[in-house]
Amino acid sequence: MQQLNKSMRFRDLVILGLLFMGPAAPVGLFGVLDAISDGAIALVYIVSTFVMAFTAFSYARMSSELPHAGSVYAYCSAGIHPHAGFLVGWLLLLDYLFIPAVAYLFSGISLNAIMPSVPVWVWTCIAVVLTTTLNLIGVKKSAKITLLILIVEIVVLAAVLFAGIWILATSGIERDWLVPFSGGERFSWGNLSTAVSIAALSYLGFDAIATFAEENGGERSLVSKAIIGCLILAGALFVIQTYIGALLSPYSPAYLRANPSLQGKAYYDIVNQELGLYLGWSLGLMKAIGAAFAAMVGQAAASRLLFSMGRDKRLPPILAKVGKHSGVPTIAILFAAAFNFCLATSAANNAKGLPTLVSFVDVGALSAFIMLHIAVIGYFRFKKNNIGLSSLLSDIIIPIIGISVLLPVLLYINHDAKIVGGIWLLIGGLILFLNKNKPTLQWIDHIK
Repeated sequence: MQQLNKSMRFRDLVILGLLFMGPAAPVGLFGVLDAISDGAIALVYIVSTFVMAFTAFSYARMSSELPHAGSVYAYCSAGIHPHAGFLVGWLLLLDYLFIPAVAYLFSGISLNAIMPSVPVWVWTCIAVVLTTTLNLIGVKKSAKITLLILIVEIVVLAAVLFAGIWILATSGIERDWLVPFSGGERFSWGNLSTAVSIAALSYLGFDAIATFAEENGGERSLVSKAIIGCLILAGALFVIQTYIGALLSPYSPAYLRANPSLQGKAYYDIVNQELGLYLGWSLGLMKAIGAAFAAMVGQAAASRLLFSMGRDKRLPPILAKVGKHSGVPTIAILFAAAFNFCLATSAANNAKGLPTLVSFVDVGALSAFIMLHIAVIGYFRFKKNNIGLSSLLSDIIIPIIGISVLLPVLLYINHDAKIVGGIWLLIGGLILFLNKNKPTLQWIDHIK
């Protein structure tokens, strides 16, 4: 059976998770979320972190038990049924294949804004070629580059935050200190749920750490610790930067609702107007480069999922081919890169390309998260027959809470995204039907 190189350490895993999410992920969503939540944007990210914490716990639980590159595909195959595992893995591909395309396109658009003479699709192509090359030489070998990019992102974000704190201390605030946690007169829990369903996009990426479980070069619990640690770090960064941004913002939520064209660039405008053009330019450039490397991690995660499903012969076995020297799934990486490139470049030539892609990515991830919780219950409670108070808490109560907090978020997702998710699932069902006579997965038989 094809195996991946076991070279990843705790630092490598956390770096990949943070790069995929992006330390400044809320920047592009700030105006949208501020308008929807009526100013309670810090509360949006507190609730979002809480919602994702249950999922992170279930990921940590399963990744320690099943260190498999297939992530939720493997967990659902073992905890529910191989057919369910395939369909969940297929849904998760919608997330892992679309998010890098969104990130590549965002990178191209941002770099085009800095150098308009170079078309968006050219910048997108450069980003795809560069990051795919890094993925092909291996995550471990490119670790110094990814660490450098993450450090630059954090340094720029820290400069923005410290400058913001200085302005608040010396010049006062635009809103009351508690408004980012409580909202205004139009605040409602329904609007908060809608905002949380959008803010979930900021967190998509910590789960990708689980796809590198087979490359874990340390103790068995290393991946689970990296997942939890990454979520805590990201959640704290998201709350702090949105809180400071809300206090500095010259735009009221009502003004943003009345001027939707300002929502996407609201945070950049705040930085430019309140902190200076230099910091605003630095933040924009950092987001552009950071998006390309976030796409790189997403591409790597997608390739591991494709590799796992190809190795199990649920998808073409050629996807399981591993490079002799790099130890990475080369064919799967190239397929993911080609898919990302086609999506991103076609969207680049469409005025509504970016918002259309963005609306599709949440449905696959949130559906997979819900199925993950069901897999935890099925695997630990019914297949391993765990009993006792601790098992009741970790194997029943936490997954049920995780499902109950994710379902409302899924319901508030864009209607078109649900349609695309349904079509994607139907295609997966057709593939499953055509492969219905495939034998039971050997590794599942081994763990029974």
